[in-house]
Amino acid sequence: MDKASTIILALSLIIIMLGMGLSLVTDDFKRIILYPKAIFVGLTNQLIILPLIGFAIAIAFPIKPEIAIGIMILAACPGGPTSNLITHLAKGDLALSVSLTAISSLITIITIPFIVNFALIQFLDEGQVIKLDVVETIIQIFVIIVLPVAIGMLIRKYKEGFALKMEKPVRKASGIVVALVIIGIVIKEKENLIPYLKQAGLVALILNAATMLVGYYSARLFKILDKRAVSISIESGIQNGTLAIMIAVVLLGNSEYAITPAIYSLIMFFTGGIAIYFGIKKSKT
Repeated sequence: MDKASTIILALSLIIIMLGMGLSLVTDDFKRIILYPKAIFVGLTNQLIILPLIGFAIAIAFPIKPEIAIGIMILAACPGGPTSNLITHLAKGDLALSVSLTAISSLITIITIPFIVNFALIQFLDEGQVIKLDVVETIIQIFVIIVLPVAIGMLIRKYKEGFALKMEKPVRKASGIVVALVIIGIVIKEKENLIPYLKQAGLVALILNAATMLVGYYSARLFKILDKRAVSISIESGIQNGTLAIMIAVVLLGNSEYAITPAIYSLIMFFTGGIAIYFGIKKSKT
């Protein structure tokens, strides 16, 4: 992608995170005290189990290094606004979902550079390795994630009416921008699209389905049932694909690394739809 495209992508993610901030209040973070077990299980899935599953898939399948790196970038990312929307439609615990998204977004500012660096070193030949500047990456992610969320929360606190009014339009606008970004990547990589789809489609689906299933059953293992189990499942498997694409294109400057996140971003709406179906069905019983 050219410089203008990368700037547009970064700005779109800032808008998305600002929109998430408009839906957050400080009480969302107090739920760590109210639901410590659910928060702990959810974060363990997102921050530890998800990258391990991603790595296992990346080494188990005969895929190109660019696809493997894309999987690891995805696995390093937190949940995103889409996970909150799907949780809401699936009749899950929205407060828990928002809390997990917010907390994991803060923690992954630190973990993303290390996981992505590990992937670059692991899957690229020695002569190809590009290392991220960890401090610079942390600062960039802080500016793109934390600051917009904080600004959104401040707007919500002092201009609640305006925040509630703008929350839906901002979400729609960000969805349109994300769709355009994915289309742009597909057009740029159109010659490689079918081979990439053959390689990345299956592994992206397995990553998504496996992490959602592990999330749900790990919640049940710790006797976290019903709505909270649904939330943990969705938060474990629905990743911030926009952030993953931004890391690939803006920080690493390689749109090939964004192929897996782009395909994943499409697949997760399908699996999310299944989660919504079963969530609604379960809520009626």
